Amino acid sequence: MKIRILFLGLLCALGIASSKAASVFVEAESFAHKGGWKVDQQFMDQMGSPYLLAHGLGVPVEDAYTEVTFPEKGTYYVYVRTYNWTSPWKKGEGPGKFTLSVGGKELVSPLGAEGAAWMWQIAGKVSVKKGTTEVRLRDLTGFDGRCDAIYFTTEENQMPPSEVGELAAFRHKALGLPDEAPLAGKYDLVVVGAGIAGMSAAVSAARLGCKVALINDRPVVGGNNSSEIRVHLGGRIEQGPYKELGGLQKEFGPSEGGNAQPAAIYEDQKKLDWLAKEKNVSLFLNYRAIGVTKAGDQIASVLVKHIENSQELRFEAPLFVDCTGDGTIGYLAGADYRMGRESQAEFGESIAPEKADKMTMGASVQWYSEDAGKPQAFPEFEYGVPFNEENCEKVMMGEWTWETGMNRDQIRDFEQIRDYGMLVVYSNWSFLKNHLKENSQYKDRKLEWVAYIAGKRESRRLMGDYILKEDDLIKEVAHEDASFITTWSIDLHKPDPANTEDFPGNEFKAVTKHVMIHPYAVPYRCLYSRNVNNLFMAGRNISVTHVALGTVRVMRTTGMMGEVVGMAASICKKYNILPRAVYQSHLEELKGLMRTGVNEKGLPNNQRYNEGGTL
Repeated sequence: MKIRILFLGLLCALGIASSKAASVFVEAESFAHKGGWKVDQQFMDQMGSPYLLAHGLGVPVEDAYTEVTFPEKGTYYVYVRTYNWTSPWKKGEGPGKFTLSVGGKELVSPLGAEGAAWMWQIAGKVSVKKGTTEVRLRDLTGFDGRCDAIYFTTEENQMPPSEVGELAAFRHKALGLPDEAPLAGKYDLVVVGAGIAGMSAAVSAARLGCKVALINDRPVVGGNNSSEIRVHLGGRIEQGPYKELGGLQKEFGPSEGGNAQPAAIYEDQKKLDWLAKEKNVSLFLNYRAIGVTKAGDQIASVLVKHIENSQELRFEAPLFVDCTGDGTIGYLAGADYRMGRESQAEFGESIAPEKADKMTMGASVQWYSEDAGKPQAFPEFEYGVPFNEENCEKVMMGEWTWETGMNRDQIRDFEQIRDYGMLVVYSNWSFLKNHLKENSQYKDRKLEWVAYIAGKRESRRLMGDYILKEDDLIKEVAHEDASFITTWSIDLHKPDPANTEDFPGNEFKAVTKHVMIHPYAVPYRCLYSRNVNNLFMAGRNISVTHVALGTVRVMRTTGMMGEVVGMAASICKKYNILPRAVYQSHLEELKGLMRTGVNEKGLPNNQRYNEGGTL
């Protein structure tokens, strides 16, 4: 892959170096050969970019390397943007150490182990010839060292900016990106997010005649049900007044279930192949939505950026669907949203807290170990969260209960939330392997998999014309626009009191109490924004209270939401109307589509169900 360069020969044109200076800006995620390093895009909105992550579970990963073209011979000062990720819990040198070499010469070592925030670390200087030279990242520990970008300049003391907004402008200029992103095409419907909800929305609309763009910011689809996160599909299909809803899942859903299982269980390729067969669906993998434009109260376009090569594209459509989970498109468009827990009084919810607060359900970093049949070493790992005989978790795997960030902002603080999830896994495992008095059962075991893409449950909820609440579910309130069915219990996670006692303020375990409900058909009005007039939503970001989210958030249920949204979008196209008008004027037609379904008929429902409260 060719690395774009910036030749700073014109001060007046670029305004960041003298007329004699030359420089090269390299995005680490654009390396041609990534070796064992992973592209992590989860925190682009907060720290400004994807980055490379050395996720080796304590074993150094294979080198990442690429060819970089230098515009002229000279001595270049080198800066590396990196982060000492354990610094929130322990001051001093961190575990994420790596080195940078240029043309075979290793520069200052180690990188990634100092400071307390994303920063430009001075890596030294190097003399290079004009032309192409190899640049290589070498992981030293396997403990999640991270490299965002590398900057070479012949002018001393010309470190790039650190403030996220200024750095974004610097990147844009350095990479030579156009002022206006090219149009990727015009579509009837743009769906952002290809989890179970987004996949279902795209195919539902496509089979009913819409030309659909489906955008996903990872190389795989399926969201929490992908091999990257590994959560089973929860909830039931073939229930309620519209039993065909959810039928698409019989076409693409994995035949086996379970959390934190081997990657093959989640059948990523089956999902990709299924989408590839849909002639009206154009799938854009590895693109993250970073902006929107509006015309009045409607979205005009969505701007996306490729997580490896930084290419930007613009998508125009009369209709959009936010299936990002975080409500990103709605947020960027100014949609009304909520985060946290409502008070009991606001909606008359007995399950809600007495006072409103910012608590959410957390994110899980799942993991498991395997028996290797012979003794396995694991490095000493203690970075501010000590384990001992009394507080350690004597387990060989961790699934949904390993949950972090319930008392933090699941958007703004998400990198630290994910990092804490990894930190406690490594710290606990290190204690079990190296210090537990009776640890014979762990001697031959090794960490086989630890997620680095965290499985998030709750963040923004976009408000629609109706907000689903506890009374609807418990009293089975009937609505004329009843649509998809929710069957999972009201399942609201909170910090495990025993874990709080051992780790006050730094919990990493969750508990729940299931409040059982009868199958309930949720109003269509929860599936479109009340103030961004051409925006649908499907997934955990629909219009519900925190309490009601406890039932609708599981993936078979979100898939049915997607099908309903796709059907409504086809009606919008047919009559040139907006989502609200489907409820106002074409509800019977929507009911007819829900009754018929868009799925292939006659397929067996061979999926094993996991149902809240009756596992």
